[in-house]
Amino acid sequence: MAATPIKQEYRLQNLSCASCAAKFEKNVKAIPEVQDAQVNFGASKITVIGAISVDQIEKAGAFDGIKVTQSAARALEQSTPFYRKKENILAGISLLFVILGYALAALQGEAHPLPVGMFIVAILVGGIGIFKTGFRNLARFEFDMKTLMTIAIIGAAIIGEWEEAAVVVFLFAVSEALEAYSMDKARQSIRGLMDITPPTAIIKRAHGEHFHELELPTEDIEIGDILIVKPGQKIAMDGIVISGISAVNQAAITGESIPVNKTVNDEVFAGTLNEEGALEVRVTKRVEDTTIAKIIHLVEEAQAEKAPSQQFVDRFAKYYTPAIMIVALLVAVIPPLLIGDWQHWIYQGLAVLVVGCPCALVVSTPVAIVTAIGNAARQGVLIKGGIHLEQLGHIEAIAFDKTGTLTKGQPAVTDILTKDGWSEDYVLQLVAAVEKQSQHPLAKAILNLLHNKNLPALIPAEFQSVTGKGAYATVDNHIIYVGSIAWMATLATVDKDVENQVQKLQRQGKTVVAVVCQNKLIGLIGIADQVRDESKNVLQKLNALKVKHIVMLTGDAEPTAQAIAKSLAITDVRASLLPEEKLMAIKNVHAQFGAVAMVGDGVNDAPALATANVGIAMGGAGTDAALETADIALMGDDLTKLPYTIGLSRKTLRIIKENIIFALALKLIALLLVIPGWLTLWIAIFADMGATLLVVFNSLRLIKAKK
Repeated sequence: MAATPIKQEYRLQNLSCASCAAKFEKNVKAIPEVQDAQVNFGASKITVIGAISVDQIEKAGAFDGIKVTQSAARALEQSTPFYRKKENILAGISLLFVILGYALAALQGEAHPLPVGMFIVAILVGGIGIFKTGFRNLARFEFDMKTLMTIAIIGAAIIGEWEEAAVVVFLFAVSEALEAYSMDKARQSIRGLMDITPPTAIIKRAHGEHFHELELPTEDIEIGDILIVKPGQKIAMDGIVISGISAVNQAAITGESIPVNKTVNDEVFAGTLNEEGALEVRVTKRVEDTTIAKIIHLVEEAQAEKAPSQQFVDRFAKYYTPAIMIVALLVAVIPPLLIGDWQHWIYQGLAVLVVGCPCALVVSTPVAIVTAIGNAARQGVLIKGGIHLEQLGHIEAIAFDKTGTLTKGQPAVTDILTKDGWSEDYVLQLVAAVEKQSQHPLAKAILNLLHNKNLPALIPAEFQSVTGKGAYATVDNHIIYVGSIAWMATLATVDKDVENQVQKLQRQGKTVVAVVCQNKLIGLIGIADQVRDESKNVLQKLNALKVKHIVMLTGDAEPTAQAIAKSLAITDVRASLLPEEKLMAIKNVHAQFGAVAMVGDGVNDAPALATANVGIAMGGAGTDAALETADIALMGDDLTKLPYTIGLSRKTLRIIKENIIFALALKLIALLLVIPGWLTLWIAIFADMGATLLVVFNSLRLIKAKK
């Protein structure tokens, strides 16, 4: 049996541009031991299938000075100051010789050997990296940005344009340095996520009959260990609180700014901040399986997945570069054949080569996608790919699951109606005593209200459950029956007034629990799932964002669904749906209105989430099903993140379109200067550098996009 190929991930340092990433990937794939390799430019990572060493990978990336570390290694790349980077030092020295060259040219004349010598030194010092790669590419007939620059600079030197060649070398170095800086800025969103978990933690481990405290790297902590978390410390691992009460700031995972109270049996996440009390936490996941580890992995994978616009740009760039080379050759040859002046038109052809560098075009989409996905992750929204980010920007309709999405998913008592002078609080105490033994969600709602009202609990005796009807017990010397109105009608007289009250509550979408004592109906309790406080505001914001249609899908009965929909001003309601019927409803909405998003809880809505153009899961934190099923997960169970995410996706689409227009328009304007013969190498490099910086800094505006 053949051995399973080894799959390993490595982190990369100094990966400067998208075309360099493509070339690096090609070089690694060419190593004999490698079956496959994939570079993730956005996350600065490479995945390799095959048994090779770090040295071999670094050798494949030597052309760009790429450094490689094991992905699992805790130490992240050390940020090298701008002024200490080798290429920037060489660019500075090159600038010095350019200035000297111009100073000597002013004194001695441009043709004097001394200024020419200064310009040659500037070209050699600043362009050594360009020439190494350019000549190697020329030998292999590979034409990238550095190949075009090498041809242009050598051509300019041959026709005696020394000073322009020197300035072009310097400006190109500046362009590359700024592009590398801005790409690094875009990647900081991932680095920020990786930095939020502490590298070590204090744990308590059983040793015989005693417990010992020891500080361990998080990689060595095992499931079942007891984590000791002091006030002000970050929680190092996912787990369940077994001792203590505290407020925990979960902003890093869920984007919630308000700390959440945690007590025994509550779940806590790695990377969150314990603010007040001391906690003991039983570890439930290894470090590589924690929620934050999954978020980092999914965000990095998302950045590797090419969005449709990026796929278009990549295809376009593939044909664009050879086309520019042909245009440059025609500019250099045809006009002088017709009108003479070979030196001038060869110079124009070289300038066309420089202005035609596809760098700005290639980088126009990935920087925007990387920045937007990183921004969303910091806000507690996990977008699992550029394709989903783009699709969300085209959404025309949104379908909402009701329970747990538009509503809290937790029934609450809304009405207590009593008869014959029985007090509301006493009836609540009697019902709560009977329901104390029940596991039903409605029982929990009644017990929660008793707790919130701070009423003393009464002690039940002789409790009996009656399947499908309710329960009864002796409480405070009364036999109390609690259950459906149909069952109560067999135990006591239900007059017309009571029937009207029951029908009114049911029309409002409420479940009615009736209470009988000694053959007399003494009260009715209305229970309903509560609409989220933010739901109405969110729907108004979606209307403001010009979402054409909003529909509510639910498995609940029609009266309950209509009552909730009415309170939220939703006109399209589809009730009593099974999971497969929700799927058909999504297809129907898509046929009627166009691209549709489905918002649900990621478990029983899985078929509908998968069928929608974009599936959005509520409450991704700690829910594996939500992270796996949906295209987008709102980590904090916070519906207000939905308008923010749609707004972000639309802004990203707008910026990508602007970037492509900027990149092509600036180059087109520069190329039109060829017609009157006005294009110079200076203008060419400024057009190329200007276009690149323009699209990069335009994309970085997405860092500031707020909820």
